[in-house]
Amino acid sequence: MASADQTVLQFFPLSTSLSAKVHPLVIFNICDCFVRRPDQAERVIGTLLGSVLPDGTVDIRNSYVVPHNESSDQVALDIDYHHNMLSSHQKVNPKEVIVGWFSTGFGVTGGSALIHEFYSREVANPVHLTVDTGFTNGEASIKAFVSINLSLGDQQLAAQFQEIPLDLRMVEAERIGFDVLKTTTVDKLPTDMEGMEATMERLLALIDDTYKYVDDVVEGRVAPDNTIGRFISESVSSIPKISPSAFDKLVNDNLQDQLLLLYLSSITRTQLSLAEKLNTAAQIL
Repeated sequence: MASADQTVLQFFPLSTSLSAKVHPLVIFNICDCFVRRPDQAERVIGTLLGSVLPDGTVDIRNSYVVPHNESSDQVALDIDYHHNMLSSHQKVNPKEVIVGWFSTGFGVTGGSALIHEFYSREVANPVHLTVDTGFTNGEASIKAFVSINLSLGDQQLAAQFQEIPLDLRMVEAERIGFDVLKTTTVDKLPTDMEGMEATMERLLALIDDTYKYVDDVVEGRVAPDNTIGRFISESVSSIPKISPSAFDKLVNDNLQDQLLLLYLSSITRTQLSLAEKLNTAAQIL
């Protein structure tokens, strides 16, 4: 007969409600650190700062790179640099604490487990953020992971990275810049007018989708969703009720203000350039 004593493998999954929200400044900072990395470094890693919201969402608001040396079987972190940077950041933003760490590259690697173990000693349940700066799938893939443990009795056997929902929220100006970063090559950066045109095209497309959804619900082709209905109602009610003539006047006034600022800045640049040339000529004479 088989022995009554059995060894049980325990798998500790995380709560399904765990998610993360990252600000675009963090992504831009990571990309900048990757561009400025040492020549021999294949990737950069660093610390994520932020806070945990009351609903359990990890809010990632800041980051800094941590120098490291990495081989096939070990990873060496500059811990003193990490602690000095953390102390400097908390002097400016004392409410920001360590919430995880980031790395560039597509997905997790063998060394990621060693780095995650270090950050697990810094904070409970750290988030691992990956930014694919190599454009493996034709765009900059951004993912968030947490570690779940597989234990044999009281002994931990292994750790597995599990992807969690990641929310990347940004205003329209940040969205335009992020769309430029997502493509592998760009001919030139968009101007203000080109950015506005792209924004208006996206807005018109969203309005068309909303019209189509409302028509489908009215005709009975799509089941109504109360949540979507509330979002549409809030969006419509937030639009100020002004006449077309008043709206045109408001847009034209703002446009005139912008043109005046451009004109003044152009005059200032011309004056500075002229003063620099006069100063140089005076030194020569």
